[in-house]
Amino acid sequence: MNIHEYQAKALLSEFGVAISKGVPVLKATDSDAAAKSLPGPVWVVKSQIHAGGRGKGTFKEASAGGKGGVRIAKSVAEVNEFAKQMLGATLVTVQTGAQGKQVNRLYIEEGSDIDKEFYLSILVNRETSKVSFVVSTEGGVNIEEVAHKTPEKIVSFSVDPATGIMGHHGRTVAKALNLTGDLAKQAEKLAAQLYAAFTAKDMAMLEINPLVVTKQGQLRVLDAKVSFDDNALFRHPEIVVLRDETEEDAKEIEASKYDLNYVALDGTIGCMVNGAGLAMATMDIIKLYGMSPANFLDVGGSASKEKVAAAFKIITADPNVRGILVNIFGGIMKCDVIAEGVVAAVKEVGLKVPLVVRLEGTNVDAGKKIIRESGLNVLPADDLDDAAQKIVKAVKGA
Repeated sequence: MNIHEYQAKALLSEFGVAISKGVPVLKATDSDAAAKSLPGPVWVVKSQIHAGGRGKGTFKEASAGGKGGVRIAKSVAEVNEFAKQMLGATLVTVQTGAQGKQVNRLYIEEGSDIDKEFYLSILVNRETSKVSFVVSTEGGVNIEEVAHKTPEKIVSFSVDPATGIMGHHGRTVAKALNLTGDLAKQAEKLAAQLYAAFTAKDMAMLEINPLVVTKQGQLRVLDAKVSFDDNALFRHPEIVVLRDETEEDAKEIEASKYDLNYVALDGTIGCMVNGAGLAMATMDIIKLYGMSPANFLDVGGSASKEKVAAAFKIITADPNVRGILVNIFGGIMKCDVIAEGVVAAVKEVGLKVPLVVRLEGTNVDAGKKIIRESGLNVLPADDLDDAAQKIVKAVKGA
């Protein structure tokens, strides 16, 4: 689960992290009061969407006043004008794709007199099963590009969960950012605060880009992106209420109600698979034969007939889907249960695109019989390679 920048900053401030003063705005008519509540004389008007690259983004609508989802205003009147232009407009960034995202919230923030910009993030390192820091002097730019071109400018280290954050970790951050004196002490304090927030709130990723030093000698979080471990949200009702469903794919929201692992993609072949590894293999082989998957969908190892039916409905709700591949290797997940769910869903919503079903494993004969006797126009497959070739051929010939 992701949250907006202003929500992330409010959360971090609870742990003592230094942030700039700001006010979230949902209606353009509220921008005047928001700006006047901040000191000025410079304000920053920031689009709040769940995507990076906002500052370099472009609005689709000409009425939005040109480029930039993050704008500097030098008067309250300019703040109000930007708010009118940006709210309700569609912002396209490198992370939104060509369709962009509608801006439904703004964050009006006091301007900062920036001297230096840095990058800092904290994430769960699944290779070491530890929390890792990633720090760089190259803030405000694409960190992936820095990693590719100048990897020596990135410093990373892990924190042992048995000891937690310690003084030497903070000193490592300060050294990596070439900070000395009071700024080094601020960096040490900030590292401890961020680690405390990360672990207390079960974050999956915390990214600060940029972390800045102001000309007044203050280390300050200027932007923050936070995502949480969905499996831990039951412990954090205060985080769940921050969820903005308008930023999420409707199909993914529906899938979460049934505890389905679903991610919408931009291809044309819908996939229903049990097991993440098998799902990845299925997606890869579809690509091998010249087409792209429309989704990642893992129904899990113990899905019910109702859960499978819900999964099938979610796939068919995607207007981009031109064919469906069901690939099940039955272990705990029985093939007959999958077959019953597919048949029930097809009878309810209909089948307007080619469907290929490959079943193998527990109760496979019973599953194949259910499909065969259903009267549905289903193409059976003997193995994954056969299934992929059949669905690609069927879609291309449709």
